[in-house]
Amino acid sequence: MKVKIIKFDNFVKAPVRAHWNDSGADVFATEDFTIKPGINVIGLGIGLELPNGYDAVIYCKSGLSAKGIFASNSPIDSGYRGEMHAILGSFRQDNYEIKRGDKVGQIVIRPVVYADFVESFNEEERATGAFGSTGK
Repeated sequence: MKVKIIKFDNFVKAPVRAHWNDSGADVFATEDFTIKPGINVIGLGIGLELPNGYDAVIYCKSGLSAKGIFASNSPIDSGYRGEMHAILGSFRQDNYEIKRGDKVGQIVIRPVVYADFVESFNEEERATGAFGSTGK
């Protein structure tokens, strides 16, 4: 599948896979950025033209995850044509510095199922019980 991109910043690189069979392609910071404890939003400098029936998600790089940084994994819809952002959270107590050009996430393109939601519910034996209700 070929996905068209638009660059909102001349510096930015297109997403790049480290290996041909990786599910995610690396996306990069367009500026120096300080990730502070809590929620941080960083522009990626690109937009996508996704076909209908697909969305995209920015996942965290494992190297960042190991340092206490995580991604929100919010979907980017096929109809959105603006600049994409990585929403990164930090469990750290200190700031973490990102430099322009650093890898800040991986974009994964996924197929979407368009469900029709109907107000009909099939009562099953397991109607309730969540959050550890089946034991450890």
